[in-house]
Amino acid sequence: MTATYCCADSENGDHIDDPSEDALFMLIDDLNDSDNTFVVIEPDEDDPTWFASVALIDKGGYEIVRRDVTKHEHHVDTETDIGRIALDLTIWIVGRRPRPVIDPDDV
Repeated sequence: MTATYCCADSENGDHIDDPSEDALFMLIDDLNDSDNTFVVIEPDEDDPTWFASVALIDKGGYEIVRRDVTKHEHHVDTETDIGRIALDLTIWIVGRRPRPVIDPDDV
């Protein structure tokens, strides 16, 4: 069993450990104007150094925020295509994963 790297939480209480692109798509697609207006994705740790969020905006579409304090990144975008959002977030999240440490004796 592997440890959870990150998790996605919706305002309505939906929770997914290590969400796939399809899972992110479903969480974003389930957003609505009344009781489920945002999703937050962040590492499963006490003091996360990065997060991403997707929130509904009044004009239609979504606001996507990506922040990584270790890389001094803070991006805010808008998008209407849920598939594009899920793909972009998946790629961005994979870029946050720590690289494995390779022991030279194992090479």
